[in-house]
Amino acid sequence: MPTASRRSDTPPPRTGSGEVEVLRGFLDYLRTSIAAKVDGAPEPQVRTAGVPSGTNLLGLLDHLTFVERSMFLGDKVTDWQATFQAAPADSVADVVARYRETVERANEVLDGCTDLGAPVPRPGRPAPSVRWALTHMIEETARHAGHADILREQIDGTTGR
Repeated sequence: MPTASRRSDTPPPRTGSGEVEVLRGFLDYLRTSIAAKVDGAPEPQVRTAGVPSGTNLLGLLDHLTFVERSMFLGDKVTDWQATFQAAPADSVADVVARYRETVERANEVLDGCTDLGAPVPRPGRPAPSVRWALTHMIEETARHAGHADILREQIDGTTGR
């Protein structure tokens, strides 16, 4: 078992009182948390399955990149299972940078969404409301951030948000 290393814990965000500020504040908090879990994780352990299902730390962030792109940028994904494996040529830094860039682009789209009841801009296919999309992304990112907590601790003992 690796020796534990503790990162400073970041408390949940103190956002404004409006629904948009709360939803986006918590989503950004979770996005930052999971990117930090992956950033700096050692090779090849970051790609090694930590559980019998095959889930690995780098694959979780790669998957969330695809989910963000699908939800907010309109990309179509035909094989969701494949999104859980980063390409062998992609370094940890590549995957983290791609995730952060995708989040930045998704936030630009969200900046233009003033009505939470309106559909997310998604040309050519049905779209959920912005409210639903934000709520879904909070639960999706939080679920995988929890997985990432455990996987990172298994890899090198690092804990904390």
